[in-house]
Amino acid sequence: MTTATATSPTYKRVVRSLGTGAPVYALLAALLVLLAITDIGFYEPDRFLAFVKRAAPLVILAAGQYLVIVCGEFDLSVGAIVTAGVVATAEVYGSYPDAPWVLMAAGLLLAGALAGLVNGLITTRLRVPSFITTLGMMLILEGAVFYWTGGSPHGQLPQDFRQLGRGTAMGWLPWAVLACLAAGALAVLLMRSDFGRTLIATGDSERAAALSGVRVHRARVIAFVLSGAAAALAAVLVGGFSGVSAQAGRGYEFEAITAVVLGGVVLGGGRGSVVAAMAGAFSLQALFTLLNLRGVSGALESTVQGVIVIAAVGIGAADWSRLRRRRTHSSGGTPS
Repeated sequence: MTTATATSPTYKRVVRSLGTGAPVYALLAALLVLLAITDIGFYEPDRFLAFVKRAAPLVILAAGQYLVIVCGEFDLSVGAIVTAGVVATAEVYGSYPDAPWVLMAAGLLLAGALAGLVNGLITTRLRVPSFITTLGMMLILEGAVFYWTGGSPHGQLPQDFRQLGRGTAMGWLPWAVLACLAAGALAVLLMRSDFGRTLIATGDSERAAALSGVRVHRARVIAFVLSGAAAALAAVLVGGFSGVSAQAGRGYEFEAITAVVLGGVVLGGGRGSVVAAMAGAFSLQALFTLLNLRGVSGALESTVQGVIVIAAVGIGAADWSRLRRRRTHSSGGTPS
């Protein structure tokens, strides 16, 4: 009895510190254990870093998507921004092969932020639902890429630009992993700042946030800008290790939303952790890797994502306190 009494507060503190992300952390740990059992060499440094490198674009996209979702909106354009970024960069390099890679990467980030700015302004100023706004942006960008390239991009990315996605620092640490760590750290610091609390307050109750002096529209526009910039950074990495393709970012928007939902973030906004959202991205990548090792067809990835979204949203929407009250009532008293 004494042991249980002493352990219970500790257990509650641990669960409270993990917050809504506790289930995804447990899932990620379980998936990593299963990967180790399935493939004994999975945790060899080179192979594990390769896994993180593959997951890096999705982790960055999930961090950006989190900022938009936690303030009560959606961004369906991130996958199209990735595709447009890769293709446009290759086409520009086709005309200006000696362009500095730093300038090209910076221009790509600026273009992604600009796309996010357009999304944010249309959503907040014209009051078009973000689902429709970003869906329209996705179709516009995809159509522009197809019109520009005829469905077959002709340019290519030079080796110095591609090093960002497939090269290594100090001979062993992939640049993509460093980019992922940097983006993750920035997202965590942002959410611990006043702006992060503003985003959560906006998603929790727009009216209450506005009455307390929060510039709701400004916060949401900035969230869209950061999401667009994150998509552009992901485009740099995808172009680096996948090359040029008119479908480079296809499906990333849904994978990012799935990762955020898997991380326990409420779709209506106001609750959730950016660390849990990024853990959701790693979990999704780990799951796909495990399915591949088990010989499951990659064509089922979309099916798996659909099941995850429905299950995660359903579990999050369930009234667990009401269920606990029913169980307590049926047992005839309070639990000991």
